[in-house]
Amino acid sequence: MRNRYIDLLRCLAIVRVVVYHTGGWPILTLAFPAMSVMFALAGSLMAASLDRTGPSAVVRRLRRLLPSLWLLAAIFVPAMLLTGGLPVTWRLLLWLAPLHDPPTNSWGALALSAIWYLRDYLWFVLVSPLALWLFRRAPLLTLLAPYVLLVVVELRFPGAPLVLRDFGLYFGAWLIGFAHHDGLLRRLSRRVLVPVVAALATFGAWWALTHQGARGYDLNDIRLANATWSTAFTLVLLALAPAGAAWLRHQAWLDGAVTLLNRRALTIYLWHMPFVIALIPLLDRAGLDPARSGGFVLHLAGVVALVAVAVLLTGWVEDLAARRRPELLPLGAGPARTTGARVPSPRRAPLVAAGSPTGDGSRGSPPAGTEPGTAPLERSLPAPRTATTTVAAERDASRR
Repeated sequence: MRNRYIDLLRCLAIVRVVVYHTGGWPILTLAFPAMSVMFALAGSLMAASLDRTGPSAVVRRLRRLLPSLWLLAAIFVPAMLLTGGLPVTWRLLLWLAPLHDPPTNSWGALALSAIWYLRDYLWFVLVSPLALWLFRRAPLLTLLAPYVLLVVVELRFPGAPLVLRDFGLYFGAWLIGFAHHDGLLRRLSRRVLVPVVAALATFGAWWALTHQGARGYDLNDIRLANATWSTAFTLVLLALAPAGAAWLRHQAWLDGAVTLLNRRALTIYLWHMPFVIALIPLLDRAGLDPARSGGFVLHLAGVVALVAVAVLLTGWVEDLAARRRPELLPLGAGPARTTGARVPSPRRAPLVAAGSPTGDGSRGSPPAGTEPGTAPLERSLPAPRTATTTVAAERDASRR
């Protein structure tokens, strides 16, 4: 059956992403590092898909990811061409498969800055068959490789390509998803888990305090702190996960909301940023500061309302991509889906000697498309006002 705890994590990550980009509060990157969590959930799901269908799982993942992007591009690319600043070159083909950031004009660079997540997600999916093969033969070495890459890039080659830098920053979370699916986190001894988490969190906090970025302690500007703090956070969420969240079934409205946000995660992720950007001039004309309480509340309410319209008008594309019956508002729990955590064979040893079980009990993960989210987005340009500085946080952080 679906693990509602994992569904709940995705739901919280999507909400956090939207709130962060509307209000721009750096504390949210510490309180809930949504992007690493979502990459970990996506990695767990990808491992499950590869076990079920083999390399064809790559095609299935891309089939679920790209149609929503194509619909977005069908609207915004002509708009950018008509408003000027977007040259007609072969690079427009990147809107079909964003192996690199697709071209935009000045306003599109902010409104469509969420595309960085799809770029990384696409690469992670493509390398997953080989990465899973390596992980199951040398789990610890494979898991450490992205973090070594990040240290080398950050300290020696800060001008490395964006995709390579993001492999160092986020692919470790994807591999933690592999460990979650294979049951290694569930069997991880508390005597090992607690010191590892404490060491990672302590280093991440220390590095953030001593290497503040353009927006202070915002982890999106401090990549080493982001990677280590987020890894500690994700390990706690997945290694100590409960068997599920059955209590959701007793709260019909909340259960429906969790289902809706999961089924429309990619749509919400792709469309919320254009609305965040579009509403700022309207608030300015009304004399409201989006960074202050009154302006923030109105800004968030407007973004939520417009995203709801986008979900109604375009969310059905996610159903077609997943080969489900299209629905305007998918509020039901949906068909049962087995997402059992894979138990490694005796030849595949866990990362450390198994100790007392942590009660993970989680069985795989749901789709994490923006799986975004949060979603899918955290890259923004430094500017005096917070509400406008967070609109492209993850994208610009990857360029530093």
